[in-house]
Amino acid sequence: MKTTNVRIWSVRVKQRKGKDTYEVRWGVAGRPFSRSRSTKGLAEKLQARLLMAQDKGEQFDTETGFPPSMEEKVPARSWYAFALDYLRMKWPHASPNYRDEINEALTSVTKSLMPKRPGRPSDRALQRALRDWAFVLPGPGEREIPPEATSVIDWVSRNSPPLADLAKPAVMRGVLDGLKLKLDGKAAAGETVRRKRKVFVNALNYATELSEFEENPVNGVSWQKPPKVVEVDPRVVANPKQAANLLGAVSYIGGYHRARGRRLVGMFAGMYYGGLRPAEAVAVALPDCHLPEEGWGMANLHRTRPTAGKKWTQSGEVHDDRGLKNREPEEVRPTPLPPTLVAIWRDGIDTFGTADDGRLFFNERGGLVGSSTYSRVWSEAREFGLPSDLVKSPLADRPYDLRHSALSTWLNAGVDPTEVAARAGNTVEVLLARYAKCLHGRHAVANKRIDDLFLEYA
Repeated sequence: MKTTNVRIWSVRVKQRKGKDTYEVRWGVAGRPFSRSRSTKGLAEKLQARLLMAQDKGEQFDTETGFPPSMEEKVPARSWYAFALDYLRMKWPHASPNYRDEINEALTSVTKSLMPKRPGRPSDRALQRALRDWAFVLPGPGEREIPPEATSVIDWVSRNSPPLADLAKPAVMRGVLDGLKLKLDGKAAAGETVRRKRKVFVNALNYATELSEFEENPVNGVSWQKPPKVVEVDPRVVANPKQAANLLGAVSYIGGYHRARGRRLVGMFAGMYYGGLRPAEAVAVALPDCHLPEEGWGMANLHRTRPTAGKKWTQSGEVHDDRGLKNREPEEVRPTPLPPTLVAIWRDGIDTFGTADDGRLFFNERGGLVGSSTYSRVWSEAREFGLPSDLVKSPLADRPYDLRHSALSTWLNAGVDPTEVAARAGNTVEVLLARYAKCLHGRHAVANKRIDDLFLEYA
């Protein structure tokens, strides 16, 4: 039924989970309606549209509460069609690792939205088809894909719900909860959930820009986000003696003549003694280093070669070629090198030389050291260099844990956090948040300083 019996009230501020929202209220033939917006400006915009329709004499629907000019229309395209458009928009300007993150997030959301009905492919089949073929450019229709993947993608295309369904709180909550799970149904790591949610929110911001929604529908659902900064588990931190034993064990991996491990001793040492990230260590080159015969040296880091995968990089190579993490492309980070590390690097250069482009660490063919290669060497070194009870523990379980060990050691040695953050390429806030549990005995140091202060006034 249609009527001009409409009354529109002023915008009302409401508290929701400690946060202000703005509610637009109106009545049609005595029946109340309301819509909430995250900002006062958006609420006033909706209120203005209602008042304009009322002034024009439009008749409001008693079921929907809206005049014809404001009837909420279902977008013509499905979620899957929109996801492909978003992928094409983001792909050309995204780094290889971010392309992978976009792919991972769109796959997770699409799986969560697929209806549970007869003929639905298994989660594993959906994962494989979407991750390997649908959300990679060139996309379906632009390259050959396996028949089994084609049938899954066709099913998704036919059965994908409308994009508008994401405006329903129950649907949105189901998607957000799905981001928390891995393929096997177990809880995903907090950092993984946060990463996927960030991509999803960005995609819906794009949909809002295209007027698919009046505001991002994710704002309408209260949802517990995982913590932004994941604290380092103190059990992974190796002490100096353990680290030295592990680096010694690396040199025995692969036998003396094959020298598979000996080539990588310096790279792992850079992670422990210099606090380098693995992608930074892979890329470090002799022209960027000062390696004196005695004393401290310096590495001017400006390049990383992270393993990304051929399908994500513009060049089709396994490794991306980019600047430092969270830095401008040309930014340089001077990193002091202790004498022990300088000696190890000089010995490696004397034994193996450098790659054609000056890199200190390379494989037998002179190429880049892949993450699977150095991870495998490290796994073997742990078996050889740790007591049996520690081999099964989290201690230095991954090469990256050498960096965690380095930063924890510096902090516990009393190095100023500002200096540690500068050397590591972190902010002080992130540094202290991540390594809070690894600062053994720091409370005792603080207690002594407080006691000393009071003694001065005793």
